[in-house]
Amino acid sequence: MRFALSASGLDNYPPAIAPWESKAGGAEILRYARTADKLSWDWLTIPEHLVMPVGMAEAMGTRFVEGLSAAAVLMGATERIHMLTYILALPYRHPLLLAKQIATVEFIAGGRFTLGTAVGHLEEEFKVLGVPFEKRGKITDEYLRALKEAWTADRPNFQGQFVSFKDVVIEPKPVQKPHPPIYIGGNSEAAMRRAVALGDGWIPWLVTAETLPGCIEAMRKMPGWEAKAGRFEIMVTTTAYNVDDHHQAKGDTAISGDREGVLRELEGLQKAGATSVQVRPPKLDTLEQTLDWITWYDQEIIPQFR
Repeated sequence: MRFALSASGLDNYPPAIAPWESKAGGAEILRYARTADKLSWDWLTIPEHLVMPVGMAEAMGTRFVEGLSAAAVLMGATERIHMLTYILALPYRHPLLLAKQIATVEFIAGGRFTLGTAVGHLEEEFKVLGVPFEKRGKITDEYLRALKEAWTADRPNFQGQFVSFKDVVIEPKPVQKPHPPIYIGGNSEAAMRRAVALGDGWIPWLVTAETLPGCIEAMRKMPGWEAKAGRFEIMVTTTAYNVDDHHQAKGDTAISGDREGVLRELEGLQKAGATSVQVRPPKLDTLEQTLDWITWYDQEIIPQFR
């Protein structure tokens, strides 16, 4: 099992934010990332929204970084750990721009980037950015194919409904071959089908140890599964968010921080079929306490699941 650590201080999502994070700045965020880099965590996960509709600010918070900029800064501040956008809405950027951004940071950092992406879900955010919300699934599928073409072909050529290009050279190419891993988010059947057909992994939202086996069984029946089964990443968050699909709180979100609770969660997810987990530290009062906790987790928990 592999372990992704939420990069603290990059959002202020009300159900899960720790008291110290609301006032965190660059110094705290970089210190946290460098600490994780010295340990054995596999990824830092980076949240993203480009704008937050006022009507959703109370439920979701107002602070969300831009994913590629944050990844670039954190990759420059670290040496080993990989970055994972968790999650970047693919329809918001022209795929050639996104391909160039990712290839640039990945090339300079020697790999170390995984694209976590999905169709997006905030309709008002789509409206502000001028992207058709109702076509987001088709756009995402096409953009995924365009990204792969841009990353892998010496002379990329792509003709689609939403984007077309030819007679161009796009370099640098990514270090990771054939391209940076792509993990697809979303809980719907369409998202799972997209993950199997076009992705290298699946990063669902609000999926638990109880519901995960049914999802995996459904994906096993989808075209393309057999070719990827041995290398397909299934990453599930250990945070049991007590919210609905629209981020409306149904009660308090409790994040386990004690040994017994953490082990119980991980054992349940591993048994259910997760190959990796995304961990958000508990709501501790200070950065120092949080650094101690991620160090404890690295020393006491992670070795038991390697």
